[in-house]
Amino acid sequence: MWGISLEDQIKNGERVSFSRIPEIIEMPDLLSIQLGSFRDFLQHDVPPSQRKNKGLQAVFNNIFPIVDSRENYILEFLEYYVDQPKYNVIECQERGVSYSVPLKAKLRLSSRDEDDESKTFTHAIDQDVYLGNLPFMTEKGTFVINGAERVIVSQLHRSPGVFFDETIHPNGTKIYSGRIIPFRGSWVEFVTDINDVMYVYIDRRKKFPVTTFLRALGFSDDKDLFELFGLTEIVNISKGKIDKYFGRTILEDIVDEKTGEIYTEKYAKFSQEIAAVLKKAKLTNIFLLKSSGGLYSEVIANTIHKDSSKSEAEALETIYRQMRSGEAPDLETAKNLIDRLFFNPKKYDLGIVGRHRINKKLHMDVSEDITVLIKNDIIAIIKYLLELRNGKRTVDDIDHLGNRRIRTVGEQLASQFSIGLARMARTIKERMNLRDKETLTPQDLVNARTISSLINTFFGTSQLSQFMDQTNPLAELTHKRRLSALGPGGLTRERAGFEVRDVHYTHYGRLCPIETPEGPNIGLISSICIHARINEFGFLETPYRKVENRKATTRIDYLTADDEDPFFIAQANAPLDENNQFVKDLVKCRYESDFPVVPPEKIDYMDVSPNQIVSAAAALIPFLEHDDANRALMGSNMQRQAVPLLKPEAPLIGTGIEKKVARDSRTLINAKEAGEVVKVTANEIVVKRNIKYNDKYLDTALSFDDMEYDTYRLAKFLRTNQDTCTNQKPIVKVGDLVEKSDVLADGCATDQGELALGRNILVAFMPWRGYNFEDAIVISERVVWEDTYTSIHIEEFELQVRDTKRGEEELTREIPNVSEEATRNLNENGIVRLGAEVNAGDIIVGKITPKGETDPSPEEKLLKAIFGDKAGDVKDASLKAPPGMHGIVVDTKLFSRKNKDTNAKKEDKKKIDELEHQKNKDIEATFKNRVEKLMNLLTGETADEMIKISDGKAAVKSGTKLKEKVLKKMDFGDIDPGKNWTDNEQTNEALRKLNENFEAKIHNIEEEFKKQKYKIVVGDELPPGIVQLAKVYIARKRKLQVGDKMAGRHGNKGVIAKIVPMEDMPF
Repeated sequence: MWGISLEDQIKNGERVSFSRIPEIIEMPDLLSIQLGSFRDFLQHDVPPSQRKNKGLQAVFNNIFPIVDSRENYILEFLEYYVDQPKYNVIECQERGVSYSVPLKAKLRLSSRDEDDESKTFTHAIDQDVYLGNLPFMTEKGTFVINGAERVIVSQLHRSPGVFFDETIHPNGTKIYSGRIIPFRGSWVEFVTDINDVMYVYIDRRKKFPVTTFLRALGFSDDKDLFELFGLTEIVNISKGKIDKYFGRTILEDIVDEKTGEIYTEKYAKFSQEIAAVLKKAKLTNIFLLKSSGGLYSEVIANTIHKDSSKSEAEALETIYRQMRSGEAPDLETAKNLIDRLFFNPKKYDLGIVGRHRINKKLHMDVSEDITVLIKNDIIAIIKYLLELRNGKRTVDDIDHLGNRRIRTVGEQLASQFSIGLARMARTIKERMNLRDKETLTPQDLVNARTISSLINTFFGTSQLSQFMDQTNPLAELTHKRRLSALGPGGLTRERAGFEVRDVHYTHYGRLCPIETPEGPNIGLISSICIHARINEFGFLETPYRKVENRKATTRIDYLTADDEDPFFIAQANAPLDENNQFVKDLVKCRYESDFPVVPPEKIDYMDVSPNQIVSAAAALIPFLEHDDANRALMGSNMQRQAVPLLKPEAPLIGTGIEKKVARDSRTLINAKEAGEVVKVTANEIVVKRNIKYNDKYLDTALSFDDMEYDTYRLAKFLRTNQDTCTNQKPIVKVGDLVEKSDVLADGCATDQGELALGRNILVAFMPWRGYNFEDAIVISERVVWEDTYTSIHIEEFELQVRDTKRGEEELTREIPNVSEEATRNLNENGIVRLGAEVNAGDIIVGKITPKGETDPSPEEKLLKAIFGDKAGDVKDASLKAPPGMHGIVVDTKLFSRKNKDTNAKKEDKKKIDELEHQKNKDIEATFKNRVEKLMNLLTGETADEMIKISDGKAAVKSGTKLKEKVLKKMDFGDIDPGKNWTDNEQTNEALRKLNENFEAKIHNIEEEFKKQKYKIVVGDELPPGIVQLAKVYIARKRKLQVGDKMAGRHGNKGVIAKIVPMEDMPF
């Protein structure tokens, strides 16, 4: 915007920027939280061999290989892939089905002979196994489930790791605890009590002294236990003064090795007498408790005193008895119980996040691949707890964002798959044990329903899978960027106290302090700030400018709440000079939860933008800093309730992110590539690309798609989840030149590519005969006449035609006892015509149902006598418009199950033949196109390894210059595509890409043919028992009326109390 005069900007209808702070960093894509997470989960655009061990890939790697109990079979996972969806998004919404892709996995089943001593698996079968349909994310970040758009909300939950806490006992003693929370497995808690004894709780139920637990881990002797915490020292009593050691505790029985006589028992206090006895026995070294142990040694000693077990075996038995409420059959079983609980990766998993947090908290350096507990973790936690009891450490703040992380869509789906695959693994093992060897294949073992039922349950009923709020584009966007502390594994409304809901200093730049619901969910549901992003561990990061030697640099660092704690961070509006140096000698900063004023030399970072602390909805409020916080909360929430208007109008005063919100909500149509607009209609826009064909290595030259024209289909009068209307309108003309990502068409509630939620009208703040008492609003009738606030709402009506016991129902306009007048707008199928005006009680879809055998009425008897048996055996079951309805039919749909009569089959065969002919034509054209592109690439190059697949000989001798004449005779289909055809690496890379594109194009043609053929053969998929499904969409215009709510962007809301004629308006 810089450099253009104000008048010119206003003339061009552009936003005039009055901001003094330049934009340091571009705002990220506001939907990346959903799209990025799903992409990382499925990695569908990455070749199987290059997939990272995360998301679905990690789930498969964790569950497989599966081995049966006798080790005769092993089922291994090779790779997974997804096919194309059967229907596109719009078709799914119309048919009421889910937008999903078939998930298939390549599995290998190997078996061996039972009498084979070598235990090597010999017979292997590789097979592709169908694992069910996986709902696929649309490009808008939503899922279509049973025809309705849904959003999976991200969850804010307590991070796995270790947490230290303190509570106060009724007698005033502080009780300290350290709790290890894993991703999967048992919780362990270490707690001190009022008598300074330390206990372990497993799964919050079973309690025993911590020394019992340590003994079970192999530190069986008391001396070992003291030694673990550095509380022992070996003292030589034959040298020097020994009276300084008197009174200290002896840690072991001192025994004469020859006679077995005990000189002194352990825990005796060292004294002059004992020293004399030992010297006489010629014993020089003894183990004593350190004098400097203080509370440390006291807690350990008290705990040992409380501990009933004295050896590893006793400790294991005690724990087994507590956990299983019965005696252990043998020591091995007891040991296995402990191993299974904490040291077995199948049962216990801290996750990479948990390991990362434990390493950070306890200053350890354990590899992040080790996601189970190790002995050192437990010892370090006990030491930390002892230091906490000593006042040397501090407890954790549970509401700090370093201790709370986000589970995005991908992670939630992965955990569902993990549960599903684990269940499936159990049934696979059972089937392996039952089946005879000759016939077993991977498909026999796998039951796909296990996974699909779980995934369907998750999408259909999970608390975090929500029906999308689609009132306007902002409501959509905010719903996808929402974070909830509720849901499975989270908090409940009733249990959540004030602290969890409150704004915390770590929310700065991460969670919006303004946008949260009013009511019982306040503070539990929040929105992500506009510049924030989620890192690989699931923690929120926010960007800062690095400050070095008083100067704000251009380097941007993303910091998590933990990373940020040690730094002084200046605000974005701190004055800088032209060299980006701080002007003032004292600058207001943030440091943890404080706001110190410090000299510029001490500053480490600086905010990137003043709006980085708020979410998208709050960032749309102009002069937000002058608003009261409560009212700003209402303002940001009420913008989401705005109904899209018939004539949208962008705000006169905006904040500059209206364009960004409109674009990222995906309601607009943006140009994929630069070019010239060659066709514009209400339904489509065609742009001719600016293609440079001069470079043979360009993507355009290597692609098999139509690279000359881009066709954009516009959405016309589509219904949203909230019955509002989505309609796209072109804003370009034929002949316009457009750049990449320019706006071609406006969507709902947008104006020239900017978000337009309301209208700019003249408002007076004055009383008017008491009609605007208590937040009521008086408006002029002119607002209603001119359709200033008129909106369109679309309602969907559907009627199912069933196959009943008494016969099939039928759609028809011939309805008994209904006048010609009432059926004048119905077509021969009984469905109301497009454009018809519908009022309350009108027939929308005509349907007749076979009647039961009842006594005929006199009228029916008469009809039967006149017309014979036909009349009167059906009754009217038509769909009628509900009361208060007045609208226009904008769309109708009829879905029918396939007819199986001979004529229909002939017709189908004809259609399939035509499709096959078209498919062959397309494949032929693609082969021709490939030859042309290969000729273009290879002419003039030097041949290298052009080896024939058929006989392994060279098609052309290596080193030959490739001329057009030679190339024309060549059969490219017979040359091995895996070899380097030329000596030019760039050409070889281009050839590989061309080959990939060619195979993808052929695959797409085949898939499209299959899809169309399926539609012809199967017809429309309908639920069982339903023969036809009719849908009618009726649009109604709603004008402003008394009782409607109106609001501004600052929380100034009210209800219309009176619509006043123009002549009665003041002034």
